[in-house]
Amino acid sequence: MVLATCLLAACGGSSAARDPGANGLVPIGAGLDGPAGLSATVYARGLPQAAAFAFDPQGRLWVATAAYSDDGKDGLYLVTRVNAKPIEVVPGLHTPLGLLWYQGALYVSSNDRVDAFSGFNGTAFTTRRTVVTFPADVGENNTMVLAPDGRIWMGISAPCDHCVPSLPWSAAVVSFLPSGGGLQVEASGIRAPVGLAYYPGTDDLFMSVNQRDDLGNNTPGDFLAIVQSGQAWHFPSCYEQGGAACTGVPRPVAVLDKHAAVSDVAIVTGQLGTAVGTSAIVAEWAVGKVQRVALTKTTTGYAGTVQPFLTGIKNPVAVVLGPDGALFVADWTTGIVYRIT
Repeated sequence: MVLATCLLAACGGSSAARDPGANGLVPIGAGLDGPAGLSATVYARGLPQAAAFAFDPQGRLWVATAAYSDDGKDGLYLVTRVNAKPIEVVPGLHTPLGLLWYQGALYVSSNDRVDAFSGFNGTAFTTRRTVVTFPADVGENNTMVLAPDGRIWMGISAPCDHCVPSLPWSAAVVSFLPSGGGLQVEASGIRAPVGLAYYPGTDDLFMSVNQRDDLGNNTPGDFLAIVQSGQAWHFPSCYEQGGAACTGVPRPVAVLDKHAAVSDVAIVTGQLGTAVGTSAIVAEWAVGKVQRVALTKTTTGYAGTVQPFLTGIKNPVAVVLGPDGALFVADWTTGIVYRIT
């Protein structure tokens, strides 16, 4: 699923125990530690294996659940308000890892495909349309975002830890029209581009990336970067080690933990106060952390400084900034959705 490194290569992370006060974090409520001044509450329960979020135009939270391996029993749930029981609207999905509302339709990326659901009548969607399909061995379809030009961008993981993919869409960020036409590769050679989020008001697209897990002491950290059309990141030969294999490869904005199975990313620009400021919030599934990458705009892009943001979540995956300015984070293991203000 979204935990591409773990699924494909048995990564070596483990859930982190809560250590109140560590790394400057303090108790902020709901059993979590975070920066002083923040408040955490429980928004919803009963959503084990929550892997993706999206808010609809009415401000309701939609959640896709995805098991560690595909058993065809994943689902799409609606949470209408705080403490409401999640309602399963679409059952029987196969590893849905990306959600995007656009023009009254909910786009869902899952194994080998993207579908658009529309006509929600309060209990079910009346229409399901196939948008894009891929060969079965393409890799995992991850997060989707709507680009300023109206195209949908999506990350697709490699179907392996360190092999050379045989399909052009594997280990890449692709784009397509909402109608389903015009599928093209935007950036290639990226082992597992999982989270995607635009810096507000710009076309600067941040992505979180899972690195290789087979390199022993040379294992690189997962990373956060800016992805642009035309980039070639040279997976599997380049893993940020430098040298000829990485000639011309873009540099990450920030390097995160090793074997972290980095997942969703959200960009905040002051909604969580001056202590958090302008930052990328990145979930690390395998090590039980949510990290903050403080962002500074430079003449050549962005510089990022990694700092701990949340602990007390066993396996965070889905992260989104809500329409009310709050940050929503899901614990894949416990089924709890937290709201951070």
